[in-house]
Amino acid sequence: MRQAGRYLPEYRELRKEAGGFLEMVYNPERASEITLQPIRRYQMNGAILFSDILVIPQALGQKLWFEAGEGPKLGELNVDQLHLETIDETLSPIYETVAQVRHKLKTENFDQTALIGFCGGPWTVACYMVEGGGSKDFSKVKSFAACDPDGFSDLIDLVTEASIHYLSEQIEAGCEAVQIFESWAGLLDEEMFEKFVLQPTSKMVDALKNKHPDIPVIGFPRAAGYLIQNYADQTGIDCIGLDFTVPLETAKTLQKSGLCVQGNLDPARLLAGGEALESQARIILEALSGGPFVFNLGHGVIKETLPEHMEQLANLIKSYTS
Repeated sequence: MRQAGRYLPEYRELRKEAGGFLEMVYNPERASEITLQPIRRYQMNGAILFSDILVIPQALGQKLWFEAGEGPKLGELNVDQLHLETIDETLSPIYETVAQVRHKLKTENFDQTALIGFCGGPWTVACYMVEGGGSKDFSKVKSFAACDPDGFSDLIDLVTEASIHYLSEQIEAGCEAVQIFESWAGLLDEEMFEKFVLQPTSKMVDALKNKHPDIPVIGFPRAAGYLIQNYADQTGIDCIGLDFTVPLETAKTLQKSGLCVQGNLDPARLLAGGEALESQARIILEALSGGPFVFNLGHGVIKETLPEHMEQLANLIKSYTS
């Protein structure tokens, strides 16, 4: 999950200087510094690229901006006016950020820290594109998908192709693993999950493996519930990200099939710190550390989290022995 953010004072200071979120995302010097901030503090094993999943719709030609206190906003969607051929005109600063992070990891003696790139899953990105931002029920996009499946499939296909190219370019620039964040996977019934999550993700993984066979692909189908096994079985991912509602028994079953699991501490435990944090972290470590496993949160860091709590968690994981 995203490591950098509003819980770090150095991040808040840099954002104040930058003047806005996108002014950081598209500035390689700032974005690379933000990516390195938690690595310098906590010596984590992975550096997660600082960016945003909505750079894809912006690169395709949909207007994007961020409003204070409200989050992302997107302009009216006109699929006919979206263009795949010119997306690198928008995304090239992000590739430069990747290159700068790789250089800084080396020069600052973090050679063993893996650089992880990411994008949003096609369904999740399409949700924001159709709704024009966040939503309480995402009824507009679900209605579009149900009433005009062919038209919606065209949008999904376009986002899928753009995302394949975007992740491939991140890998070319230096990322050693990539993650697909399907944050709104839990909105869909089984039929739509198959069509708009499983099939596009499988297409992405196939294309990436064909071009970059040694690069791990992580998939995160948040709140997928009982459909998480279908996601694990049918997409070809190397590692599955688990939200904090996934039972540890389910995680162990996934491990037994040879799949790496990533997760899944509740961010509220990190916010609380102390024994509430340590007890649950130990339960996860004891349950999953015997198999292919990446300790992670089950969603992003809550902005009010104290940096000392992250330090507590990092030290616990580093010192843990089964």
